[in-house]
Amino acid sequence: MLPPSYTLQHLVIYFLKLGTWGFGGPVALVGYMHRDLVENKKWIADDDYKEGLALAQLAPGPLAAQLAIYTGYIHYRILGATLAGIAFVIPSFLMVLGIGYAYVHLGGLPWMQAIFYGVGAAVIGIITISSYKLAVKSIGKDYLLWGIFIVLAVTTFITEEENIWLILAAGVVVWFVKVPPAFSRSSLPAIAPVLAQAAPVVSGNAKLLQVAWFFTKAGAFVFGSGLAIVPFLYGGVVKEYQWLNEQQFVDAVAVAMITPGPVVITVGFIGYLAAGFPGACVAALATFLPCYLFTILPAPYFKKYGKHPAIKAIVDGITAAAIGAIAGAVLVLGKRTLTDIPSIIIMVTTAIVLFKFKKIQEPLVIAVAAGVGVLLRIILLSI
Repeated sequence: MLPPSYTLQHLVIYFLKLGTWGFGGPVALVGYMHRDLVENKKWIADDDYKEGLALAQLAPGPLAAQLAIYTGYIHYRILGATLAGIAFVIPSFLMVLGIGYAYVHLGGLPWMQAIFYGVGAAVIGIITISSYKLAVKSIGKDYLLWGIFIVLAVTTFITEEENIWLILAAGVVVWFVKVPPAFSRSSLPAIAPVLAQAAPVVSGNAKLLQVAWFFTKAGAFVFGSGLAIVPFLYGGVVKEYQWLNEQQFVDAVAVAMITPGPVVITVGFIGYLAAGFPGACVAALATFLPCYLFTILPAPYFKKYGKHPAIKAIVDGITAAAIGAIAGAVLVLGKRTLTDIPSIIIMVTTAIVLFKFKKIQEPLVIAVAAGVGVLLRIILLSI
């Protein structure tokens, strides 16, 4: 491997910026990483990016955070993975802490719904363009991969969840079609990621122990993008433990969507409402620690065997399936978010602007959409 053309400090600064300004959820974030690190800066090779995306899709936990961790691992190993992951998560964690404090002391966030109306529609436009660019760049003109993409997009849209077995099967299909295994030869190098689970030890507070255990399970057993964790969280924090009521949970999801960085960071907001500042810290640590381990433990195997033709075929199939699942998730989000004509207009306008004017930054689009949402709510209330 050639020496990196960037320093670890450069990478940490990049992820601090992405965690601060990266709106749009997991689909947009993985698209930003490809655009910035692979296409523009050329710090990361496209094959390394694909390996990271495949590993992030296979392992449980938040997709974007795992890809950030793997990106740090590529050239700077454990230290790079650790610092990249922390830099990516910490800005949005501090933001949700501030919002949680305001929420508790100001009695809810009624203004958030107005902002989310515009932002939610703009986010759909952003992730639509991001997933389109990601698909075109990663799949190219390979009809087999496009077929896999379509199958996963349709099944994800219909079932409203990502099917890990279909994603794995896609890798096997491409392997058998492009590099048929010769079973009489020596067996293919095995890639068996070690699945480890680390439950943080919190003493002296029963609720904190409950928070730690529940969010460790959330980080260790929920597959797919950060949005996939929402149903799991609802069942635990609203139904089982009753830490939040229905409206508070809806507000927590809105917080996740209007703040930059990984969607999963909403666990910090939920933890704050459940057990204050210690609860926010425990919830975030318990959620992200398993995904960190699930990334760095199998990473050496991906780095060692990733260039093997059979492994590369498997990774290509998994990547196409992952991007298809992401596209299906965009459709699901669009169905839930675009509920009237104004929201559809905001979404389409956002997509057209970003497609035509590539130098316009997403935070500016988000700010304009938030203003439009507030303005529309004021107009509707006055009628």
